[in-house]
Amino acid sequence: MSERPADDAGERPASGRPAGERPESGRRRPGRRPGSADTRGQILAAARETFSEKGFDKATIRGIARQAGVDPALVHHYFASKEGMFVAAMELPVNPDEVIPMIMNGPREEIGERLTRFVLTMTSEAGARQPVLALVRTAMTNDRVVSMVREFLTHAIVNRVAEGLGIPAIRMEVAFAQLFGVVLMRYVVKLEPLASAEIEELVELLAPTIQRYLDGS
Repeated sequence: MSERPADDAGERPASGRPAGERPESGRRRPGRRPGSADTRGQILAAARETFSEKGFDKATIRGIARQAGVDPALVHHYFASKEGMFVAAMELPVNPDEVIPMIMNGPREEIGERLTRFVLTMTSEAGARQPVLALVRTAMTNDRVVSMVREFLTHAIVNRVAEGLGIPAIRMEVAFAQLFGVVLMRYVVKLEPLASAEIEELVELLAPTIQRYLDGS
């Protein structure tokens, strides 16, 4: 078998470019950065800064994309919604877009039980509750953070569930406050015997009260 002759200096490859010349598409063009291995990290860094400065309500996907130097389509590619981006940026353990339908799907008279069991089960894992507790601690000493957290809870969770159930938002807020208070007493204050109680024991105690808030009666 004969060997392929080596290209001489004047021969061009099949592309028609001199050997070694970079294709035109490989040159850096001005404008927004294309997707890369670190694009998601760039977006999250921009999201944290934007949420912290503007709060949840005033932050926009377009504004975060501009801060990250990427096209808004890339933000939608990595994060389905602003709520999802907030969850990722703050390293929260759950996404309301996924959890709320799960809790709402089923008999209405069992929503209190489903919600109580979910909150207690989710926070039973240290890796899940620590980011939440850390964010709350920061909010207690930082007005911007507390405003951001309040807006997220109000629009991403409380109002959505309240509207879905057809009840005043305050009923959902009281239910959430009671459950979160139990979490604080259980894992921060470590009040006994609450701290050592089994999840199902607490569900049995709490679910009827949470259900009463959500029934609207």
